Amino acid sequence: QVHLVESGGGFVQPGASLRLSCAASGSTFTPYIMGWYRQSPGKQRELVATITSSSETNYLDSLKGRFTISGDYSKNTAYLQMNNLAPEDTAVYYCNFKVPNTNIDSWGQGTQVTVSS
Repeated sequence: QVHLVESGGGFVQPGASLRLSCAASGSTFTPYIMGWYRQSPGKQRELVATITSSSETNYLDSLKGRFTISGDYSKNTAYLQMNNLAPEDTAVYYCNFKVPNTNIDSWGQGTQVTVSS
């Protein structure tokens, strides 16, 4: 399986930026998809953004322009740059790693992002 280590969450004021990192180790076969999801209290987990090992990206429409996902394939690491953060971005952000057509589908422990004045 795949082990994921997330970092970069925190408490920021509205308008600030944060960058989340997710490092994958273990059965990191290609092609793969790495992604960020988030979950706020009382809400379902939702997709934020994904990136494939061939650099194809996908975003939640409402986040396009503020959030950017990128990858360092030499390190099996994905990053989520979040700009102009707003209180509604407050959530636990989870990293996901999956290899299509296999049972490799791993989640990180989650990192808290809190945006408040």
